[in-house]
Amino acid sequence: MASDEPWLLVGLGNPGTGYAGNRHNAGFMVLDVLAGTVGGRFKSHRARADVVEGRLAGHRVVLAKPRSYMNESGGPVKALCDFYKIPLERLVVVHDELDIPYGTLRLKRGGGDNGHNGLRSITKSLGGRDYLRVRFGIGRPPGRMDAAAFVLRDFSAAERKELDLNTDRAADAVEALVTQGLDRAQNTFHGEP
Repeated sequence: MASDEPWLLVGLGNPGTGYAGNRHNAGFMVLDVLAGTVGGRFKSHRARADVVEGRLAGHRVVLAKPRSYMNESGGPVKALCDFYKIPLERLVVVHDELDIPYGTLRLKRGGGDNGHNGLRSITKSLGGRDYLRVRFGIGRPPGRMDAAAFVLRDFSAAERKELDLNTDRAADAVEALVTQGLDRAQNTFHGEP
């Protein structure tokens, strides 16, 4: 496909400063890195999302952070797909993932939502699950802590020491998906920690 057909790159999180450092906002953090890469600032879009339009390694991209809460992400993502005429195969969703150790990335197309309310909402709104995902490992909660409470906590001091490195790697993985395709991007990023 021509590089002028846009990609929609969505980071999941919850809006507001109170959630900014939460594990659940890993997707927003990665999109902030990508916005710096394309040299843009997020602006309000009528689709209930903040967007940046630009070019990533020569490819036209729309970066988006839904302004809805996580469990209602599907509405803004569907509205953006409709507005920019984005097919499922050119949608990349970056999200936190409990079942992957902290600092580990996994890239895939399709699959279930694994209990992730943001993915569940997107899949339901789009009527399909064959979009690309960049899964940002946040690890399991300690002891008997409830997963819902864990994802709404900020990264620990030890995790924050590597957070910039990990969000940069995740942004690189998104760029690799756009420029090289899923197989090559998986080969590059699945071998790393």
